[in-house]
Amino acid sequence: MDLNPDTTRKLALAVLENEADAVRALTARIDDAFLAACRHILACRGRVVVTGMGKSGHIGSKLAATLASTGTPAFFVHPGEASHGDLGMITRDDVVIALSNSGETDEILTILPLIRRLDVPLIAMTGNPGSRLGTDASVHLDVSVEHEACPLGLAPTSSTTAALAMSDALAVAVLDARGFTANDFARSHPGGRLGRRLLIHVGDIMHTGEAIPRIAPDAPLKDALFEITRKGLGLVIVSDPEDRILGVFTDGDLRRTLDLGHSLDSLTIGEVMTRDGHTAGADWLAAEALEMMESRRINALPVADADRRLQGVINMHDLLRAGVA
Repeated sequence: MDLNPDTTRKLALAVLENEADAVRALTARIDDAFLAACRHILACRGRVVVTGMGKSGHIGSKLAATLASTGTPAFFVHPGEASHGDLGMITRDDVVIALSNSGETDEILTILPLIRRLDVPLIAMTGNPGSRLGTDASVHLDVSVEHEACPLGLAPTSSTTAALAMSDALAVAVLDARGFTANDFARSHPGGRLGRRLLIHVGDIMHTGEAIPRIAPDAPLKDALFEITRKGLGLVIVSDPEDRILGVFTDGDLRRTLDLGHSLDSLTIGEVMTRDGHTAGADWLAAEALEMMESRRINALPVADADRRLQGVINMHDLLRAGVA
């Protein structure tokens, strides 16, 4: 079987245009029914239970996941399993969202009387407002399309795209109404990159105690070099007896010192250190430390309190290992 490039490209573009038109048509349906659906979800004292069969079920599963990750407790129930015991997962404090393009899906219609008996709000998302599901629902969201993008008019394509877009609009509208923030999102996604950037603080990953490369200002430069090598963090921190930071000396400072032709035998670290350098706070987000390090082109930072007393040290490798960089 050979592929005709021109025909294939033409068909793919037609699919995209068809589905884009289906989504654009939804803008006129962000109406009072949409607002009512949002209010039901916001007023829910239990959980949002989403159900749907086949491709609508896949969209419903994604809707439940999006709601759950953006501040609305939600889960997906397969309608076939619901009529065999899983309906017991729905309580009188819940809200049900049912997705069905036809609005006449047998498995959903079977459990409709049971949902009605619980007297919970039912939000229907269908392509047929006159269907039994559409008319029985507390709120109906119209996601109908003129025709599917499939050239046979059979495979759910534009209809599932429309349902997905309406689901996202619903979830995002509720998210905003709840005042859900990026920090809230991070707490729901601790394993993701955003979660790590918003949840990990410098104090969580900094080196402390004996792992800190430190030295007194009157120590010979050679001793400072041994300390840098021994601790392996790319710098040594010069501090006084009260642990106040006086300066730092890095690998880069060593190269500059050698370029000036100084004898390493005759110098103390206090003579060549960088004074009053940048520090991070233990309560900083690790992402803030990363931003400073990138903007200043440095690979390590001392961590200090408000009085510049040494608390730890962090370097770029720590940020990489933590998944922040």
